[in-house]
Amino acid sequence: MSPPIPDRLRKSIERFRYTSVLIVGDVMLDQFVVGRVNRISPEAPVPVVQFEYDDYRVGGASNVAHNVRALGGEVDLVGLTGTDAAGQRLRRLLGERAIGTSGLVADPSRRTTTKLRIVTNRNLQVARIDYETDQEATGATEEALAVQAETLAQKASVIVVSDYLKGAVTRTLMRRVVAAGRARGIPVLVDPKIPHIDYYAGTTIITPNNHEAEVATHMRVRTPDEAVAAAHAFRQRAGCERVLITRGEHGMLLLDGERAEHFPSVAREVSDVTGAGDTAIATLALGFAAGAELRDACILANHAAGLVVAKFGPATLSPEELTQAIDSAS
Repeated sequence: MSPPIPDRLRKSIERFRYTSVLIVGDVMLDQFVVGRVNRISPEAPVPVVQFEYDDYRVGGASNVAHNVRALGGEVDLVGLTGTDAAGQRLRRLLGERAIGTSGLVADPSRRTTTKLRIVTNRNLQVARIDYETDQEATGATEEALAVQAETLAQKASVIVVSDYLKGAVTRTLMRRVVAAGRARGIPVLVDPKIPHIDYYAGTTIITPNNHEAEVATHMRVRTPDEAVAAAHAFRQRAGCERVLITRGEHGMLLLDGERAEHFPSVAREVSDVTGAGDTAIATLALGFAAGAELRDACILANHAAGLVVAKFGPATLSPEELTQAIDSAS
């Protein structure tokens, strides 16, 4: 007889520190310009933000890697940067967080994707400026990404593809990542973008959010039954093995074979949903790598996402926070 679910989940969390995860995708630098707003500009109907400080964080696929590391797993990152100051800062931040950067490919013709958010000291976002080159990698750059992914997959327990449509994830790269996962017998998980849905054939599990599931399937998803129908249609279109739809306040819906299971939301407070999908797929990957059953890995991911939405910006959580949440729910 299997041990009770809370005991299994705690043991899986304890095994996170023995896992190795490879993240492949679009790395980013998140910059927050924080200040106070006391008046409206006389020049235009916009708030005047009095600067207080800058805050830099790792974003996109880098945030997935940061979540894996914060939860105790070893992690390597394959992605694409420019040779600019933002790329240097991103590498430095990743190194400070003990995230492997040997798989990062620098292309001098590209900008490092940077999202600059202007926010108040009360965590209200005023504006966002994106610096990016989002054309898909080609030629030597694409080949370098594929080679790095194939090399680093040799020591990974699971591969996560974090696609933000910023150019790192190409059809060729996905084909070689799937082949690398198959050769090693390890799962390949995808946090998708719908324009690339045809790239993901052969992957183990894809984690669209509710809106992405609707767009991909041209189906309305409002009820649990509609979510199940959309998951079937999504799986058929993407050519993947399983689908996990993240549904915000409605929790998650897992389709595994013909079996569908709903996981109610466990979020108690929602401050900022930025990066919640990153946390969910990072935790799901760690569950796979730690040998958890798929259902248990989904429960862990659901709890992790419920915790991180209470924090501001792309955030992480510790194994202790996740364990406490599991204990509180049992």
